[in-house]
Amino acid sequence: MKKLFALIAVFGMLLFVASNSVVAQDQPAATTTAVDSTVAVDPAADPVEEAAAKAEEGQSLHSALKQKFIEGGPVWMTPILICLVLGLAFCIERIIYLNLSTSNTKKLLAKIEDALNNGGIEAAKEVCRNTRGPVASIFYQGLDRSHQGLDLAEKSVVAYGGVQASLLERNLSWVGLFIALAPMFGFLGTVVGMIAAFDAIEQAGDISPTLVAAGIKVALITTVGGLIVAIILQVFYNYFLSKIDSLIGDMEDSSIAFIDLLVKHNLKNA
Repeated sequence: MKKLFALIAVFGMLLFVASNSVVAQDQPAATTTAVDSTVAVDPAADPVEEAAAKAEEGQSLHSALKQKFIEGGPVWMTPILICLVLGLAFCIERIIYLNLSTSNTKKLLAKIEDALNNGGIEAAKEVCRNTRGPVASIFYQGLDRSHQGLDLAEKSVVAYGGVQASLLERNLSWVGLFIALAPMFGFLGTVVGMIAAFDAIEQAGDISPTLVAAGIKVALITTVGGLIVAIILQVFYNYFLSKIDSLIGDMEDSSIAFIDLLVKHNLKNA
């Protein structure tokens, strides 16, 4: 799992570097295109027709995102993009781990009960070894200590259940960190951009609406980028919390049923 996460992170960073190089190459062309389109626009044209013409000549989504990245400033947009790449890498790792941790506990309990009745503790342990997921690992720990008494087996199930629950919640703190960092970088870029806009007003000695609007637009792009990243990661984060709560509830219910199976098995062999 660690190798998978490392591979995802490296792939994301390589994609980010390649995207930056493309942006750097396309920036002069984009600037020239913007100047040419500005010259070609007729000031007296109908705004509706002008908007329709621009929509028809609009860039692709990828090109538009690159343009907004340039307008927002690579200094502030780069940390936001890094938060998105790393946050999604942790999210993909958690999705894979949690899906692999999901199992049919009713079917597993039926197999263990059948193994206890026909082959005893060792047969039940073999069933747990051949089943993936935290529930099977918890059952194995209880079976492994069943010869020491039901009390110790129950304590082992409870203790190892806590260990498995902590493994389910691993790396969620990193996702939460990126959820907090992305809008912070966005707000910081906005504040710095507003300061730059006011500096430009001070140097010009006049409050020009065009100057103020351009500065505010560029500054707010970083806020929009940070909020979008935070929203995307927040959706995954809440999904993980819901999934983990479901798995932990399933673990607790199945553990109670498992202890009942051990009690029946001991009474039968007493």
